[in-house]
Amino acid sequence: MQPMLKTAIDAARAAGLIINRAALDIGQVRVTQKGAQDYATEIDQAAEALIREQLLTAYPNHAFEGEESGVSGNVKSDCRWIVDPIDGTTNFIHGLPHYAISIAMELNGKLEHAVIYNPATNDLFTASRGSGAFLNNRRIRVSSRTRLNESLLSYAMPIHALKSRPELVRLQTALRFGTSGLRNTGSAALDLAYVAAGFIDGFIGAGLKNWDMAAGALLIKEAGGLLTDFTGEGEFMAGDVLAATPKLLPVLLREINPDNTTAV
Repeated sequence: MQPMLKTAIDAARAAGLIINRAALDIGQVRVTQKGAQDYATEIDQAAEALIREQLLTAYPNHAFEGEESGVSGNVKSDCRWIVDPIDGTTNFIHGLPHYAISIAMELNGKLEHAVIYNPATNDLFTASRGSGAFLNNRRIRVSSRTRLNESLLSYAMPIHALKSRPELVRLQTALRFGTSGLRNTGSAALDLAYVAAGFIDGFIGAGLKNWDMAAGALLIKEAGGLLTDFTGEGEFMAGDVLAATPKLLPVLLREINPDNTTAV
C-alpha cells in the first residue's frame, strides 16, 4: 500500500475511535450551529485535530485544509490534505449512523489519494490515482445502469442553495418523478463513495465545498465514473457537482439543462 494512503487510513481510524466513543452518549456532545441546518460539534474539532496532527507529523512540509480549522501547515506546499472530520454532522448528533471521515491528498492540483471511512459501520473506501477504488479491500466499480427511470440517485443541496436557486427545487421534483428513487442521505462524501461502489447510480450536489467532494471525486474516477459541473464543461470542485456512470451522465445533464440542446 502506498505510504501516504496508509497514513490517511490510520488517521481516519484513529479519529473514528473518538467519534465512536462520543456516539455512545451523544446527548453529552456540545453542539454549535454555524448556519441554517449547518452544525459542528466538539467531536468534529477533536477528530480534525487528531487527523491534522497525524498527517503533519508524518509529512510536516505539507499543507492542510480542514472544514473546522481552515488552512494550516506549509501553505506553499504542492501537497495538500483536504479533510472533513465528520461529513454528516446532523446525522451524527441525531444518532443516525450515516456519516463519514473524508480525507483526500492533492499533489499539484491533482487528487492522488482518498479515504472515506464510516466509523459507525467500519466501512472503508480507499483510492489512489491509477490504482483503482476499493471498499474494505474489495475492488469497486460504478453501476452499469443507463436508463434514468431505472436509476437510484442521491443529492446534497444546502438550504441556502435551494433558497437562492429555485431551479434546484424544480430539478428535485423532476428527478423524484423520473427516476427509480431520489435520496437525501445527509452525507455527500458517502453519497459519492456509494456512486463509486455502484450502490447509487448518480449524485447531484450544489453549493458544496472542497472537503465535501475531494475524496469522493477520486473514488468515482478510479471506479470508472465521471464528474462535471452542471454545464458539463466546467470545474466540479467549484461547488456544483454531477457524478454518474459514463452513459448516465449525459442523461442527467439533459435533465439539468432541458433548454440547452448542446448539453451532452
